[in-house]
Amino acid sequence: MPVLRFPNGFLWGSATASYQIEGSPLADGAGASIWHTFSHTPGVIAGNDNGDVACDHYRRWKSDVALMRELGHRAYRFSVSWPRIFPDGHGRTNPAGIAFYDRLVDGLLEAGIEPMITLYHWDLPQKLQDEGGWSNPQIARHYADYAATMFDACGDRVKKWITFNEPWVFHWVGSVLGIHAPGHHDMAGAFLGGHHTLRAHGLAVQRFRDQVPGGEIGITVSVQAHVPASDDLLDEEAAARARAFNNEWFVDPIVLGEYPAALREQFGTMLPEIDDDDRALFQAPIDFLGINYYTRNLERHDEQGFLQVATERAIGVHTAMDWEIYPAGLYRVLHEFHERYRLPLYVTENGAGYEDETPGPDGRVNDRERLRYIQSHLEMCHRAISDGIDLRGYLVWSLMDNFEWGFGYAKRFGIVRCDFETLARTPKASALWYRRVIEENGI
Repeated sequence: MPVLRFPNGFLWGSATASYQIEGSPLADGAGASIWHTFSHTPGVIAGNDNGDVACDHYRRWKSDVALMRELGHRAYRFSVSWPRIFPDGHGRTNPAGIAFYDRLVDGLLEAGIEPMITLYHWDLPQKLQDEGGWSNPQIARHYADYAATMFDACGDRVKKWITFNEPWVFHWVGSVLGIHAPGHHDMAGAFLGGHHTLRAHGLAVQRFRDQVPGGEIGITVSVQAHVPASDDLLDEEAAARARAFNNEWFVDPIVLGEYPAALREQFGTMLPEIDDDDRALFQAPIDFLGINYYTRNLERHDEQGFLQVATERAIGVHTAMDWEIYPAGLYRVLHEFHERYRLPLYVTENGAGYEDETPGPDGRVNDRERLRYIQSHLEMCHRAISDGIDLRGYLVWSLMDNFEWGFGYAKRFGIVRCDFETLARTPKASALWYRRVIEENGI
């Protein structure tokens, strides 16, 4: 079988998030985050797990960087914990927190690994939540000050930045469904908070241009392939509504200057108006879009359903997350984003979650299902690039097993196994295969 080569300079690596791997959330002067508070609420996390230790990356980062180097990774996307930098969310900074990420960046660069920093991967300072969280209009300025602090600390060495990870998830799943932090049920608050998030994003981009000349900044969104359940026009319209809600809510205002029309039709005045000042701020030019893709949804028109949509469970192979394995959906989404937004793209997360894969008698972890998942999705990436889509990198989720939010430690996405009793790291079959992919720049 011929090797499918990727373009020269294609960025290969892995991704993690601060609360999921670091542990020591209150160490060295850090403040509490909403995830620290939420995960210590009895009954909300599987197994009553929390991120107090997680992978202990805060103390083991040197060996983790060495492991990434051994596995051939060229890039590493990680997030900064806002309350490590500003324990109260604003005001005084915490030098020890800044120093941690400063050392991590230097360690990555010394290992030949390009850092990509996500400024916000859900761990809002609890003190800001106490002041109203994302519903407080002052939060945009506080976030911009935090972003500027990190640009000043690391912008001389880090040239790729992401403002937010999956704003749909932290607003809808956290503030409407209530199964993520902060555990609220407030739809109006989610739309208002989303509007303030877009303001925060725009302010950060403006400061970035002044502080990090020659750098690149974008935003990462969670996407699914919303596929009509039939050829019926009503089902196609249902899929379009779901797509506007899940995939386009936060990107349309940034690139096109308006919320998707389908959202305005569905939610009316609950969705804040975008005035001229907002529009100019939201549309501060960005350099790329990050896409996090895992699965598809089959959508059928349903007069009684939310958005008049009913999502059907696809008949196919599913991961332990009960997410269908559907690589063609990534190809579909890459085309949709290319055609709608005309920006360079990165796959900033893609991977598969399973139950614990224990080492065999030879000490190896044979995660063939994950390996096949990654391979099939990389084939779709290559196909999209062959079509002329400007896809510049692929970052597997995740480097290692970690705290999987509401699932605690019961679901594992890592290409490296983490033994949560000993904290030993063991590269799985997928990690060793992925190393060859990176070496050959192809599959």
